[in-house]
Amino acid sequence: MRIGRPAVLVTTLAVALTLTGACSGSDHQERAGSVETSATTGPPAAPPTTATATAAAAAPALSAADDWLTYHQNAGRTGVAGDQAPLGSARKAWTSPALDGTVYAQPLIAGDKVVVATEGDTVYALARDTGAVVWQANLGQPVAGKSLPCGNIDPSGITGTPVIDPATGTVYAVAFLADGPHHELFALDLASGAVRWHRPVDPPGLSAKVEQERGAATLSGGRVVVPFGGLLGDCGAYKGAVVSLAADGTGDLSSYVVPTSREAGIWAPGGPVVDGAGHIWVATGNSESNSGFDYGNAVVHLDPALKAVDYFAPTNWAALNRSDTDLGSASPTLLPGGRVFAIGKEGIGFLLDQAHLGHEGGQKFSAKVCSAGFGSAAVAGGVVYVPCVDGLVALRTGADRFDVAWRSPSVSTAAPIIAAGAVWAVDSKGTLTAYDPATGVPRFTSPLGRVTRFGSPAAAKGLLVAATDSQVVGFTLR
Repeated sequence: MRIGRPAVLVTTLAVALTLTGACSGSDHQERAGSVETSATTGPPAAPPTTATATAAAAAPALSAADDWLTYHQNAGRTGVAGDQAPLGSARKAWTSPALDGTVYAQPLIAGDKVVVATEGDTVYALARDTGAVVWQANLGQPVAGKSLPCGNIDPSGITGTPVIDPATGTVYAVAFLADGPHHELFALDLASGAVRWHRPVDPPGLSAKVEQERGAATLSGGRVVVPFGGLLGDCGAYKGAVVSLAADGTGDLSSYVVPTSREAGIWAPGGPVVDGAGHIWVATGNSESNSGFDYGNAVVHLDPALKAVDYFAPTNWAALNRSDTDLGSASPTLLPGGRVFAIGKEGIGFLLDQAHLGHEGGQKFSAKVCSAGFGSAAVAGGVVYVPCVDGLVALRTGADRFDVAWRSPSVSTAAPIIAAGAVWAVDSKGTLTAYDPATGVPRFTSPLGRVTRFGSPAAAKGLLVAATDSQVVGFTLR
């Protein structure tokens, strides 16, 4: 374990804003250092619809559990905010200062702070009321893109979304550091940004130079869970992997490495999905195999100890491997009634039985949904809101099938969330839109500026935040 506080670097660096486009490799990301911290001062809404009745009922009293502490709000990655008070007069409230690198991670909201990480290997805490920088912690020197055999993030620092433990006031973030290079898990004090501890977290036996930590981290069973995939271009002998470490930084690293000769990255931005029993669900990208099945292009069910329990793969997994058509471009979605929804670059949605995934071709139902799905869906009341390259698609799901409820206009759309009785998503044109959950009719729109490929907003207690290429924009929802 590496303990201590490396020296501090405090900077505010304006970076060029570049709208990132679609990619063709298994890990689709785009571009975007000593540690210490620095304090800086720095039309009427429709009522909630039946599609979000479960999430939007009655606006109960809010608590710390209603903060947005992990990707898509909770370990189950539902994307549903605790605050579902009806959407009021939404407006832009603030824009943060320019940060020191590109933002790929989803911003998080914890109490009076908005926490965001950059490719400059810096974690920021912003004041939720103003967007001013409260503290910033630079965790080291990020990795220069030219030093890597492939990839398209330059520099490459913190790409995956951190996770916050409210019980201990700890922010966990994985930084890609030029030393090695290697991936290091940092535990930061939420109040001050001070580094409590840090230690390497690369999967055992794999080369950090060709592994990328793109998916969001999560907390489960007192452990931090971190996924790994490869760089854009699929270079090197990388393999998909999931590792976990005790939340206090002690003990051995546990790991699951996809049993393939190469590839099968676990790279979707939403990262691992955790069910109520602490079991973990991930989806993999293409593997190298064209003959024997090796868990490429699969939904994989892991137990809390990261042992494989079950899997599903489309019958055409080998063809998907050859064409780099990842099933793992989106995280699995857990549905009511013990079902799982999965979709990837082929755009075919699969409805699976959570208790028995069925191996090759074992789906309960499948149908074409869109041109290609990426990111993470949001789900409430059995309706799944699927982000696709040709728009947002709402699916009504049942035990044995799903049907399209509505489609948004055809524009590449990132992972949606559900807040204030509306479905919110950012598209590739840099526009934030709130859709009526039952009809898909826009209820609010706002231009953000240039954004990264998979940027997703977050919301808590009347505040919604969304990242541009190197800033965060805050909106009040009532």
